[in-house]
Amino acid sequence: MTAPSRRVVANISLSLDGRVTGPGGEYDMGWIAPHALSAGARSHMVEVTGAATTALLGRKNYQGFAGFWPAVADDEAADVSDRTFARWLNDVEKVVFSSTLKEVDWQNARLATADPATTVKELREQEGGDIIVLASTSVIRQLIETDELDRLSITLCPELVGGGARLFPDGPAASSWSLTATSTTESGALCLLYDRVRQS
Repeated sequence: MTAPSRRVVANISLSLDGRVTGPGGEYDMGWIAPHALSAGARSHMVEVTGAATTALLGRKNYQGFAGFWPAVADDEAADVSDRTFARWLNDVEKVVFSSTLKEVDWQNARLATADPATTVKELREQEGGDIIVLASTSVIRQLIETDELDRLSITLCPELVGGGARLFPDGPAASSWSLTATSTTESGALCLLYDRVRQS
């Protein structure tokens, strides 16, 4: 019996001018912190990841996450939502896309053996919950280009950063999305959930 197809979700933070990084380069993301650290954004992250049993990560996010989140899971001084997310992240299946890493040593992590679209098609045929991309823009772009993304979770930060990489450069085919949920954080960021609208 064929397993039901799993939903593929992407989670990302964007500025008002559509940037994922600032003009200072790929690590210029300090403008995100006041919004990502708000109670509303933390709650949103726990909600979005709650149904996911597989996380997709690019190399940079994998290395950054692996160097920070494992210790948060048991840190009694950490925010409760952060501990919940960290425990989920420790336990979830993690598929890492990299052309340079030879191995990954975080528990339940493995290197992908194919491109994101092919990997997602294979994962959809397996039993499990949602498949979520955690802020890895290169993976998100490839899944949008191949129409393998079912839900977009966007934290829209009230910042104009004036330069930097965009999540959506010119090129992807047009697609329609339906707003299914929205909330506002204490910092004024909007947490938005969009589902892909496909012709039946």
